[in-house]
Amino acid sequence: MFEALMISRTDDAVTTRVEQVDPASLPEGDVTVAVDHSSLNYKDALAITRGAPVVRRFPMVPGIDLAGRVIESEDPLYRAGDRVLATGWGLGETHWGGLSRMARLSGRWLLPQPAGLSSRQVMGIGTAGFTAMLCIMSLEEGGLTPASGPVIITGSGGGVGGMAIMLLAQLGYQVTAVTGRPQLHVYLTRLGASEIVPREALAPTGRPLEKIRWAGGIDVVGGDTLATMCASIQYGGTVAACGLAESMALPLTVAPFILRNVRLQGVDSVMCPRPRRMAAWARLARDIDHTLLESMLHDAPLADAITIAPRILAGHVRGRTVISMA
Repeated sequence: MFEALMISRTDDAVTTRVEQVDPASLPEGDVTVAVDHSSLNYKDALAITRGAPVVRRFPMVPGIDLAGRVIESEDPLYRAGDRVLATGWGLGETHWGGLSRMARLSGRWLLPQPAGLSSRQVMGIGTAGFTAMLCIMSLEEGGLTPASGPVIITGSGGGVGGMAIMLLAQLGYQVTAVTGRPQLHVYLTRLGASEIVPREALAPTGRPLEKIRWAGGIDVVGGDTLATMCASIQYGGTVAACGLAESMALPLTVAPFILRNVRLQGVDSVMCPRPRRMAAWARLARDIDHTLLESMLHDAPLADAITIAPRILAGHVRGRTVISMA
């Protein structure tokens, strides 16, 4: 038997608790992993507190990230003892995820853990850092360089935003961080933000184009914020959009795209193909600052995930929460 966080639904009631699970209950897959660490993302918090719409079937083990050691494998790429990680691919949504001491999944969802990073560090980066790096790669593919000008990041207190600030600053970019929490200013400056602006800086004005302020941007919230960001980007700039914490709607005209040649690039971390995953994790292993990464991390045991989740949704948790299975 092993411990797992289990989300169950009875009639209209959803409950989440730590349960003892029989390994025979694990879902289908060709690789079984002893999970060392997982993490809590915004999507995990939604699943733990609300169930649907994140959870597509019940019962479900949440956790879109996991890192650990292969126990058994029918996949020729992996052998018992290999250190692996997995993010996305429906983990915690349609397939039992990483908030468990054991997982069984498809070998094609796994990647080798990058050399030089521990399982804890890998999960400290997790989907948040992976998504941030995919966004940065998209900006670079749009032609952005440190010489282009400042880059704006929303959701700065969260995992994706904080990781994006840290990584971009390490790469030599001037970073503008957006936050509604003044108490985070010192933290964001330490991560590498050279300017911090309130959320109101991206409030809608109704104008199709705004004054040019940034060369590019990474947005995790959507809605009016993303619309105003696009309208404020310089000619030929790129915005990478990867979230909808504010809204799924996008109240935007075509003006930024046809008058300033702005590029809006969607970024998906769930179904991202393996070659791009490998490239992003290689960049993360190379570019991450271990000291700054440590400053973003909070460690917690599996049982605490239930109480931490609503605090994440309320915006009371900064950085990254790593769940240890030890």
